[in-house]
Amino acid sequence: MEQRKLYKTIESVASKDFTSDTDLLADVLKQIISNEAIQLKGGRIWKFEPRRKAYRLIFQTGKVQKIQEDFLLYLKDYPFYERIAQERTILADETNKTLISKGILKYSASGIGRKIKVGERRYYEYLLAVNSTMLKENLRDTLNIVATVLTSKLNERYLSQSRKTLIADIDKAKEIQRSILPEHEYRFHNYDVFGVTLPAQIVGGDFYDYLKVGEGEDRLGIVVGDAASKGFGAAAEAMYISGAIRMASSFQIKISLMFTRLNQLVNKIFSDDKFASLFYGEISDDKKGLFLFANAGHNPPMFYRKKFNEITMLHSTGPLLGPAPNAKFETDHVNFRNGDILVIYSDGVVEAANDKFEFYGEEKLANLILDNVHRTPKEICALILEDVQKFSTSDSQYQDDKTIVVIKRNDKNESSTKNI
Repeated sequence: MEQRKLYKTIESVASKDFTSDTDLLADVLKQIISNEAIQLKGGRIWKFEPRRKAYRLIFQTGKVQKIQEDFLLYLKDYPFYERIAQERTILADETNKTLISKGILKYSASGIGRKIKVGERRYYEYLLAVNSTMLKENLRDTLNIVATVLTSKLNERYLSQSRKTLIADIDKAKEIQRSILPEHEYRFHNYDVFGVTLPAQIVGGDFYDYLKVGEGEDRLGIVVGDAASKGFGAAAEAMYISGAIRMASSFQIKISLMFTRLNQLVNKIFSDDKFASLFYGEISDDKKGLFLFANAGHNPPMFYRKKFNEITMLHSTGPLLGPAPNAKFETDHVNFRNGDILVIYSDGVVEAANDKFEFYGEEKLANLILDNVHRTPKEICALILEDVQKFSTSDSQYQDDKTIVVIKRNDKNESSTKNI
């Protein structure tokens, strides 16, 4: 299942009104086990009990033999529990004789919630464990997203009674976020660029940027990012990532290496419920229109090729930033020809919903682009926002920050640049 869709699915389930943390976790686990795309046999929720130095079984579901209620797994018998605090999700062979007798031979365990300190070590408050006949490596990324969303929802429950809005802080945060955004319109050699972002609240987690790259500044980096959640937390994460990319752009560094380091920073600096999607690409004066890019779990940008009058999608080259510190990222490329257009957008565009809870969707966006390829990037941005606003309802709970950056190659332009 595509990561952003999985995130939205789990977030929707977890956003219901639950009487306890256990009810929330149990309901989401049942949804995961019943999802045929994930292919799991069963699952369990374990809660950490520091005094016993053990995890206690609090819920189980699936087509496996039931384990005795309140069954305990002691830390001394599972030394790799310490790895979960670092890696979030581990895949392993079961060693407990009782669990093996129940048909649980292989399992995956993911840390959820706050970290509790015992001595010099920390352990997650909850473990979500699932088992299958075959545990593949791509299951790790799936469960990392599930664990991240659940941690976020638990944190919201912890803070719901103490959260207050301070008007002065809101105004200050709004002004700071505005200050880091570039000018909307930009020209670089034979490329016209236009970008815009509209937060769902006063401040948001979306951001975009234009960055002159390297000592000769012969390349222009285009950045579009989306920090999970909304409001102040997402805005802080967005500003941090934006600043880190600006620093990285001043060095001759490979895109894949930059993403690896950014991912490690997000994982280290921010809490376990924070992550971000990020798209980064570079244009230059290369005559063949080479465009190098990396996509960390972001909505796939739409690349219109004039020669074939068709749109292709620039899919992810790596997972979301944050959940897994050792994630790998690759670089891909396309070639811009005269009249080609790239539309980069955040999920607030395609997932804007109307009063029937229908999403705007990628198909409507692609058709709008195809109908307006003769227009400028600025005009395309305006038409997309107008169409999305007409489609959606402003009071819908599904509204999110909206960011669009459009790049168009126009060989009729004189080679010129505009200061950032």
